[in-house]
Amino acid sequence: MTDSRPSRPGKQAMAGAIRYALATLAIAAPPAMAAPPTDLFRDQVDRFIESEMKSEQVPGAAVAVIHKGQVVIAKGYGRATVEFDVPVTTDTMFQSGSVGKMFTAAAVMLQVEQGKMRLDDPVSKYLPGAPASWRAMTVRHLMTHTSGVANLDGAFYGGKDFSDETYIAQAFAKPLDFAPGARWNYSNTGYALLGILVKKATGHSYLDVLAGNVFKPLGMATARPTNDSDIVPNRAAGYKLAGGVLKNQDFSYANTNPTGDGALYLSLKDMIAWNRGIEHGKVLSAAGWQQAWTPVRLNSGKPYPYGFGWSVTQAGGAPHYHHGGAWQGFKTYYSRYPGDELAIIILTNSGATDVEKLNNGIAALWDAKLTAPPPKPRPEPAIAHRIAALIETARSGGLTPQDVPLFPADYIPMFNARMKDLLSTAGALKSLDLVERAENGDDIDYVYAATFAGRGAKVRYGVAPGNQATHFTIE
Repeated sequence: MTDSRPSRPGKQAMAGAIRYALATLAIAAPPAMAAPPTDLFRDQVDRFIESEMKSEQVPGAAVAVIHKGQVVIAKGYGRATVEFDVPVTTDTMFQSGSVGKMFTAAAVMLQVEQGKMRLDDPVSKYLPGAPASWRAMTVRHLMTHTSGVANLDGAFYGGKDFSDETYIAQAFAKPLDFAPGARWNYSNTGYALLGILVKKATGHSYLDVLAGNVFKPLGMATARPTNDSDIVPNRAAGYKLAGGVLKNQDFSYANTNPTGDGALYLSLKDMIAWNRGIEHGKVLSAAGWQQAWTPVRLNSGKPYPYGFGWSVTQAGGAPHYHHGGAWQGFKTYYSRYPGDELAIIILTNSGATDVEKLNNGIAALWDAKLTAPPPKPRPEPAIAHRIAALIETARSGGLTPQDVPLFPADYIPMFNARMKDLLSTAGALKSLDLVERAENGDDIDYVYAATFAGRGAKVRYGVAPGNQATHFTIE
């Protein structure tokens, strides 16, 4: 793909290079020539984002960096629509993907704080036809992905439009992945059900709740549900990579989009307003926000680093609240570092974007300690051998549920197709280097840096008690 983004003016590039040299060499410049640190940071972010977009073939992105409530960066890069050569601006509308889950969680918490719902309410209170296996399941379980509710497969979503009742019936028909509270497993279906629960409790859709209680009060002027058929000003097109070639996003049926698992249109301005509302303690009470950012505890008593629509981890020895999203050719990421009073927002229109890498790169430019790696774990040859075997199995498209017992079986065919396409051009596996090992709940999660003949990759692998594989992904 040729890079259609305009090059930056030569004078600006030269000024940035001079500032960079001065900062790097610690040369004292005359006061008239001194540049504020934010100028250097902006130049560094520009170079980093533009380089990564070119490397990953990302058509367009909107990025914001906010410090102590002040917007340091808010700008668009590249193209919102490749066909019409429309540039990205701060008004460009991107699909949120699962970043929308924090909004669904807020809609639920609004009802909790108004006494219309309780976190420990059984789900069956709102869905009276729930199976007996759901008896112990609560709203809190759905909020924290500890419900055991299985994800509905792509065939259901791609087949036709559906009603709430049809969706509920399909969710009831699938066996739970585990007993409520026993484990953590990301469930889009669980969050779609939360949107339905809000409607059952209030008589209004969770989207109407958000529009009246979040979007309008916070000044999120253009935030709205995703709908492919509506006329949406400034809407970006979503793209994917297929065999290294940029393609338009896949089609989704209308009812697939406005569900609670996170399908919103948001501009960078909308997300900046959302961040401002969080910083000022709007929407929810202080206690409500604290609950959203508290790691859930499993039945075993062990914590898992996820709250209510937020991943809750550590960065530089301080809390890090964040969430990513991916849907219909869009990838997004919203990240808050309360210790540094820093927020980073990334919206892109390519389903292949490594948004976490973009976030971490920007955070490192701001403060290197935010992305300082943990001590390197000791090698585990048995795990590396197992992962190498899984990579070769995935390369042939032959992964089975027996290889990854706790991975949703319905996703195996789709996963095989994706991995076969990804690995077909990667070449032979040369090395696996363990870079992270973390105990999350009762599981152990591994991150390996893989080197292939033609490219590098990040491999994630998880193991539950009983030596059962929970997940396996290659990025």
